[in-house]
Amino acid sequence: MNKFQPLDAYRRGKGETYKLLPLKFTPLDDSKYVVTNMAGEYHILARDALHAFVQKQLNTDSADYDDLKAKHFLIDSDSDVAVDLLALKVRTKYQRLSNFTGLHLFVVTLRCEHSCPYCQVSRQNDGQTQFDMSPEIAAKVLSLVFRSPSPNIKIEFQGGEPLLNFDLIKFIVRRASDINQVERRDLAFVIATNLSVVTDDMLEFCREYSIHISTSLDGPADLHNKNRPRPGNDSYQRAIAGINRVRDALGRDSVSAVMTTTATSLTRVRDIIDEYVSDGFHGIFLRPLSPYGFAIKTKWYAAYDHDKWLDFYFEGLDYVIELNRKGWPFREFYAATILAKMLTPFQPGFVDLMSPAGIGIGALAYNYDGNVFASDESRMLAEMHDNTFLLGNVQTNTYEQIILSNSLLNPLEASFTESVPMCSDCAFEPFCGADPVYHHATQGDFVGRKPLSGFCNRNMAIFKGLISRMEADTTTRELFYQWASR
Repeated sequence: MNKFQPLDAYRRGKGETYKLLPLKFTPLDDSKYVVTNMAGEYHILARDALHAFVQKQLNTDSADYDDLKAKHFLIDSDSDVAVDLLALKVRTKYQRLSNFTGLHLFVVTLRCEHSCPYCQVSRQNDGQTQFDMSPEIAAKVLSLVFRSPSPNIKIEFQGGEPLLNFDLIKFIVRRASDINQVERRDLAFVIATNLSVVTDDMLEFCREYSIHISTSLDGPADLHNKNRPRPGNDSYQRAIAGINRVRDALGRDSVSAVMTTTATSLTRVRDIIDEYVSDGFHGIFLRPLSPYGFAIKTKWYAAYDHDKWLDFYFEGLDYVIELNRKGWPFREFYAATILAKMLTPFQPGFVDLMSPAGIGIGALAYNYDGNVFASDESRMLAEMHDNTFLLGNVQTNTYEQIILSNSLLNPLEASFTESVPMCSDCAFEPFCGADPVYHHATQGDFVGRKPLSGFCNRNMAIFKGLISRMEADTTTRELFYQWASR
């Protein structure tokens, strides 16, 4: 007696069919399409297979059919559990919204001893202390910070050069730590500094309160010093010395670095990555210029177009992949962030890739004068005399007034990608986000005209580039899964 029925008994009858679940598709190249669902699951289909799939004529014995069913693109008579699983994944995707604002940016001073031509802030000279945040304003900001329901609170100190107002940093850290004895949040601190004025006393305080350091490193000495001039032309030397001092005092992974791509950087991506590798960093964020502040006034933002930056980016990404193949673990952090959205059900919380937009929800910025902005970029935009995203002031407005300000709610509602023209039909929408500040700055509109959007064109090219590399090479795909899972 056979234990199993013959194979034909398990084949679906010709009259049976399947039902499509919500999906979107976008060309990947001349012959293949990317198909995605509400949860961000994706599958690659040839044009003929896509046509057959949407016409409900896809061969139910094909590998494509099995993959599409497993990824919740369809349901059939065998099972309708896909609907419940899809709903669970969508809920997981949006679960961060209930936590609300976790990142709080304190602009403790506008003073800075650097004069970077691409700076996004209207920096002030060292002696102009009227541009320092006061303890009274800082105390009021802290009372707002802990009104957020988020279980994770990260306070980041920015400037200018925040170490020029280090006494206030100490005041905020100590006061926040005292408040947290009652609040019991997961509290973290970061100082974004160029490290030029760091001292041993500062590092000892950072060690006591487990403060992480974020610094700027644009590449080798000649490139960094050109991009980030200061008296003495020794910005690179001070940055490297500062990185080593931080590691000695706080630990190897207590400092991270970010770079900004200028026109001079475009031909030197390998040199830049090699600098990060030789300095002992585990990855790099290949970051373009942003359309704010001095970067606009000095015309540095207009020094190169998006196509040139994409060439720079993909040369760098391929070089990072090459390093990994040679046994040197190293990541490109923007790709890793996108891959986490592509390959896992979780959202990394990167403000620029959130929908609803990350402004307000993902981060709030508190200026030295108590003004509250929907994001750090919103604050930079205000330095250009555009207060579109000014939510209020801690000295005159309550938490409710600030969070429910139309300056926040209107752009959030207008830029929700699931309902925005072109975004709502784009297969890459689950991986992307809304950036109403960028589009307002470049096009005067929260949504922007997508065919003319640098944000849109840049991200779509990266999404296609990442998927194409995974489809073409299993080793790269395995590497990308590692990046996403970390």
